[in-house]
Amino acid sequence: MASSPVGVPSPQPSRANGNINLGPSANPNARPTDFDFLKVIGKGNYGKVLLAKRKSDGAFYAVKVLQKKSILKNKEQNHIMAERNVLLKNVRHPFLVGLRYSFQTPEKLYFVLDYVNGGELFFHLQRERRFLEPRARFYTAEVASAIGYLHSLNIIYRDLKPENILLDCQGHVVLTDFGLCKECVEPEETTSTFCGTPEYLAPEVLRKEPYDRAVDWWCLGAVLYEMLHGLPPFFNTDVAQMYENILHQPLQIPGGRTVAACDLLQGLLHKDQRQRLGSKEDFLDIKNHMFFSPINWDDLYHKRLTPPFNPNVEGPADLKHFDPEFTQEAVSKSIGCTPDTVASQFWGFKCIPWIFLCTG
Repeated sequence: MASSPVGVPSPQPSRANGNINLGPSANPNARPTDFDFLKVIGKGNYGKVLLAKRKSDGAFYAVKVLQKKSILKNKEQNHIMAERNVLLKNVRHPFLVGLRYSFQTPEKLYFVLDYVNGGELFFHLQRERRFLEPRARFYTAEVASAIGYLHSLNIIYRDLKPENILLDCQGHVVLTDFGLCKECVEPEETTSTFCGTPEYLAPEVLRKEPYDRAVDWWCLGAVLYEMLHGLPPFFNTDVAQMYENILHQPLQIPGGRTVAACDLLQGLLHKDQRQRLGSKEDFLDIKNHMFFSPINWDDLYHKRLTPPFNPNVEGPADLKHFDPEFTQEAVSKSIGCTPDTVASQFWGFKCIPWIFLCTG
């Protein structure tokens, strides 16, 4: 499994009378008691993701529940709000997870997300070791489409890895977890925060140089390499040595790959971000590469292409593609409790109805 993200931003919260105050929440209508929380399906640094069934209509959702105390202790509230902001902008893309709405209690934040149960790409890759080129091409194309869309919104994703790529029940890609996204980066602008996951960090990030959206194309190359060869391109169990490899080791591509695949990997994993594939025309550079010549991009976007793998899930209750480490964990009763008072600590974190998302 890939390492945890490193070097996340450390925002400075506002303070009043010695207490952290992030502003009021305007809409207390949505509550935890709206849902039956059925299973734990994921865990993170600040909370859990649960399969939940909404009582009013029986619809299933993945509800991300975050502990405010942990977020505030680690000064990551801006980080969480950035994830929510990105989710609000991404509801129209077929390969990005959708946020239905969000709400809070005095202790917790709740993201009500599309439920996706085809499993993490990481899960399938661990089981099968590596994919054949046609399957790797399909996933890479759908991920590239999602990344290109984020870039069109001036968002750099910054944490692309197999754990953040889900498959839906049909086998299409769903990109999730926007906690390390950087918003409002114009095409010619750069940012400099040291963040990402060690195995997938681009050389310019390691050198602590200003970087642009080409950092995401490096990560795409690393994920493609892993799909084809079973490990990230410069992997070493010694993180310091792995960083040294990323910075200085020539890219080694094992035999048995097509010329197109090798050329794409060389282009995406170019150590000079100015020469990297995607540095000139961004997503257009990727679309036009010969590796993707079998792909009709319009059909891909509209999901008219048949996925190379069908997860064969039998409905929302089918959890076979989730790690039993999560699903066998008992669901805490406090997850579904609504306190008597709904105090607010997170500025702007309020209930966002789905109808608003579609029209805003």
